[in-house]
Amino acid sequence: MQFLYNLLVVLHFVGLASLLGGFLVQMSSATKGINMSMFHGALTQLVTGLGLAGILSAELLADETVDHTKIGIKLGVTLAVLVVVLIGRKSTTDAKSMWATVGGLTMLNIVIAVFI
Repeated sequence: MQFLYNLLVVLHFVGLASLLGGFLVQMSSATKGINMSMFHGALTQLVTGLGLAGILSAELLADETVDHTKIGIKLGVTLAVLVVVLIGRKSTTDAKSMWATVGGLTMLNIVIAVFI
């Protein structure tokens, strides 16, 4: 089970890299919006995060505990990112505010993961 957990952690980081990379690549661009990298990163983050929380909640790993409050907050932020990405993906105009929201919420999720 430890291997599966570690694999999900790696994939979770890949999703984070895709989501944050999709945001950062547009920093110097005149038009900003939601790209497919952000979409796939948000989905990967959601699916792998649920898997990680499931493994911890089922107590399948020795000496590991789950902070349900932290997981709940991170799930809420991730769902908000996914909703903004889904709405912004359909936008045909400059979606600078949605782009900024996704970047801000992604950074918030990183801060929650590290400091809480």
